[in-house]
Amino acid sequence: MRRDDDSEWKEIINNYFERFILFFFPHIYSDINWSRRYRFLDKELEKLIKENSVGKRFVDKLVEVYLKDDRATWLLIHIEVQGGKEPDFAKRMYVYNYRIFDRYEQEVISLAILTDPDQKYRPNRWKSERWGFENFFKFPLIKIIDYEKNWGQLEKDDNPFSIVVMAQIKAVKLKNPDDLFSWKMRFIRMLYNRGYQRREILNLFRFIDWIMILPDELEKKLIKEICDYEEEIKMPY
Repeated sequence: MRRDDDSEWKEIINNYFERFILFFFPHIYSDINWSRRYRFLDKELEKLIKENSVGKRFVDKLVEVYLKDDRATWLLIHIEVQGGKEPDFAKRMYVYNYRIFDRYEQEVISLAILTDPDQKYRPNRWKSERWGFENFFKFPLIKIIDYEKNWGQLEKDDNPFSIVVMAQIKAVKLKNPDDLFSWKMRFIRMLYNRGYQRREILNLFRFIDWIMILPDELEKKLIKEICDYEEEIKMPY
């Protein structure tokens, strides 16, 4: 069970954008000049796409970044985190891409993260052709469920998005509330054991709490276990 609200996905990407790119798109990370300040353009993106309400989405992001080259080149990264299957998803990605390009007249790179559990659903291209005319659009697509096969590596990776991914996988796959409770508490213990700073623990806790929803009785039990654990390790966050 998940909340339909997208605020926590927006927040986690805003807080850890550099590590988001490093975790999901390392080849892109190496080309970006991280010494130059990047800039979120979400309000501008919202104005561009407000007339298009197709599909159920978690979050749309637009970020201005600079590349590592002698010309100080900048471009725009358009990010979609999609929570469910959508028949025209690839087409919508294309539409948003060209709307952004039309507005800024600057290179736009579109990236997609899909959080649904359907292994076969991978809409990463859109094509239109007739009478010798052809328009082809393809974008990098990450399927969260694919990371499950590397679970051991996720548990060892201290990038915050390794926990984000694990929580997302379990939130989608687990149906039994008791199992969800056990994994939620396990992830919370992991936050402390990884040695994260207080702010990171709270940021990631908010995401885990948002994505892994428990019945009221188990939520109260979870809070008590967290308090007991914090007292045990002398770290009252």
